[in-house]
Amino acid sequence: MNAGVPIDYNDPLNLERVALDMIDLAGGSADVEVALSAGEGLAITVRDGAVETLESERDKSLAVTVYQSGRKGSATTSDFSATALSETLKAALEIAAHGEADEFAGLAAPQYLAESVPDLDLDHPWDLGAPEAIALALKCEQAATGSDARIKQSDGASVNRYRGTRAYANSHGFHGAYCGTRHSISAIMIAEDASGAMQRGYWYDSARDARALEDVERIGRRACARTVAKLGAAKIETCELPVLFEPRVASGFIGHLVSAISGSAQYRKASFLLDALGDTVMPASLSLSECPHLPGAIGSAPFDSDGVATRDKTIVDNGRLKSYLLSAYAARRLGREPTGNAGGTHNLILDGGTRDLPAMIGAQDRALLVTDLMGFGVNGVTGDYSRGASGFLIEHGEVARPVEEITIAGNLKEMLLGVTETGSDVDTSLNIRTGSILIERMSIAGS
Repeated sequence: MNAGVPIDYNDPLNLERVALDMIDLAGGSADVEVALSAGEGLAITVRDGAVETLESERDKSLAVTVYQSGRKGSATTSDFSATALSETLKAALEIAAHGEADEFAGLAAPQYLAESVPDLDLDHPWDLGAPEAIALALKCEQAATGSDARIKQSDGASVNRYRGTRAYANSHGFHGAYCGTRHSISAIMIAEDASGAMQRGYWYDSARDARALEDVERIGRRACARTVAKLGAAKIETCELPVLFEPRVASGFIGHLVSAISGSAQYRKASFLLDALGDTVMPASLSLSECPHLPGAIGSAPFDSDGVATRDKTIVDNGRLKSYLLSAYAARRLGREPTGNAGGTHNLILDGGTRDLPAMIGAQDRALLVTDLMGFGVNGVTGDYSRGASGFLIEHGEVARPVEEITIAGNLKEMLLGVTETGSDVDTSLNIRTGSILIERMSIAGS
């Protein structure tokens, strides 16, 4: 590289070169892994026709971890100069020298490491400057506030773009890097009825390619419609009803299953699905798969945080749990093989049904449609579930009225087994892709 020319760390080759420099610097003194990231982004929020925040982001970081006879040491830096890299490695080695030995600590075995880094179509830079982003945010906000006179305030319309690069290398010979983008548009509105009662609602969309985002005016109008629909919300009586989760709420519900079958939850014995491999955890009609290599998808990745190759796999097969989600460390703790899930999951897909949300609503005599959840009343060990909720009461196949200030309760193990239908309205903007989910019955605490 030419002296004096700034290094572009959003170039994967440049970031990968820094990772390899750190491996060379260690010189075989220990097993070493290096994870680097660099990114650049823009975030704009407008409120009531004026710019509220404008943030330009540019960041980079390096984390090095060394392993010596089971002892682990880690250190980080945002300075990629030769001097800083040397000092960071020295700090990691010093920490390892004073650490407790852990027989399970160490790099992933070479046979599990990715052999290549396929192009997954993740990099779609958005050539969007601040003036253009402000114009889009204002357009979104105006579409929301101008769609219904009951929208009295804007709580902000936002436009965000981000492009990041990730690199990883270790002393077992693996190194790889790739770029990825994520862009989003959102709007939050406040509506007021004739009595002065107010409700807040929102809508958003996100994608790697800005061309795949919903039109900004449509996002504004949907935020408006969802907010206005909440006006007049009230409690319902305490009862038991079928509960229908919208896709974005349903994704969080499946997230509880994901947490329960993660390696850390299993080896810590902190899971309501402890030692459940092979057990029936969902109805036989349902399967959950991971597809890490979907082109352009939000959750796609060629390798995980250990450098282990990601791969397609079935996690729940016709209701039976077929796989835990394991990092290299968790796999050693459990005496199993890593699954390519260090750092999380990559495009989980729950089998979709044939009916969309309106059709599912039309089939209910009386049920609760949940659009928002509040609170953190979930016990990952016992599966006990109790959360504040709002949404709509369904009667005779139609949305009857909005509902708020209620609590829905159950047990996650029973709730998962009680899923009676999933919808075709799959939200592809999420890492966990699912349509609406209907649970046979839950307790509802109201008036």
